[in-house]
Amino acid sequence: MKPVTAAKKLGILLSAAPAEFQEGTVSRDELNALQADPPAWLAELRREGPHPRQVIAAKLRVSASGLARAGITGPLTTAEIEALKAENPEWLQRERASLAEVRREELRLKEQRDKS
Repeated sequence: MKPVTAAKKLGILLSAAPAEFQEGTVSRDELNALQADPPAWLAELRREGPHPRQVIAAKLRVSASGLARAGITGPLTTAEIEALKAENPEWLQRERASLAEVRREELRLKEQRDKS
């Protein structure tokens, strides 16, 4: 698979990965091996970042759209994410509440469908 696909599956930012990862291809077996026993560079990227949007959104418990509305368009490190959590700005509170409401509604609709 292409490096960009492998990076998405690993939850890392491709541009932060080593050159040999960015330039090569990754087989399914290699991907499984990276997931099962991550090398030091992968463990550090997952721990410290920079992180892609999907990971940032998950760590902040907001949607990717919520990040865009807040003006966060680039990657963030773990330290930057933790600083945002500590600061807990209004936009973060609002986006968390919005995502929670969306999830509650999705659950309600699913339960309604299951009863039918």
